Amino acid sequence: MKIDARTGLYCLIGSPVSHSGSPAMYNYCFDRMGINAAYLAFDVKKEDTAAAIAALRLLHVRGFNITMPCKTETAKCCDELSPAAELIGAVNTAVNEDGRLIGHNTDGYGWVRSCRESGIEVTGSRITILGAGGAATAIAVTAALEGAAEISIAARESGHSYANAQETVKKISDRTNCRAELIPMEDEEQLALSIRRSGILVNATNVGMKPNDGVSLIKDTSLLRRDLVVSDIIYNPEKTKLLQDAEEAGCRCLYGRDMLLWQGAEAFRLYTGLEMPVEEVKKQQEG
Repeated sequence: MKIDARTGLYCLIGSPVSHSGSPAMYNYCFDRMGINAAYLAFDVKKEDTAAAIAALRLLHVRGFNITMPCKTETAKCCDELSPAAELIGAVNTAVNEDGRLIGHNTDGYGWVRSCRESGIEVTGSRITILGAGGAATAIAVTAALEGAAEISIAARESGHSYANAQETVKKISDRTNCRAELIPMEDEEQLALSIRRSGILVNATNVGMKPNDGVSLIKDTSLLRRDLVVSDIIYNPEKTKLLQDAEEAGCRCLYGRDMLLWQGAEAFRLYTGLEMPVEEVKKQQEG
């Protein structure tokens, strides 16, 4: 890659970012497609988000991704928000359009795209989502905007995200045609009923992530019927306990790495107007 005075700058902000694979992915794509641009990562604490974004504006950075804990703070700094970002209340991709900062949230889109790439249609579906954090909210909102018929969000009443889930359900109900409800995770009977009614089950919590990769929120594996699609946003390990159980039950499974890849591909499209060479990126990541 040749860097000169015309090289466009893109970056990732958040903390920590040292583990991120985004620089390798985007720089590979820029080089592969002959785009004069470079992508870096900057460690930015939540309280420094506004100052960092002001600096990025000053330097005419063309776009940037945002990871935790800066997503909600970034939403406050944008000049305009996409419909999904506005409903979610968080931004993971910002594009500088002639000095105006447009905030997007591609997390939910990444999940929807991973479904469709696997031949699973979200429009008209009934979905149960385990969790009420940022990823769960993004998936719920985007699925609703994409025409899901019903969405049930299961969250622990004692958890700090329960109030957020209440607000998400209200937004979906008020501003989309999707029916939404909140289920206390502790109510096993109501949760089981929701899963039986659903065509798609999503784990959007960190339960099952390394180093606690031998656990699953679904204890009753009889709920994992053959016509149920089971998705897990966790990508380390690639195959969580939930997905292992789902495979054994004959369910169709969606893996976290696919969601991660497609949300990055959507950000790349927003940055460049071009489609990311996804299959090549997959091979690079696997290699």
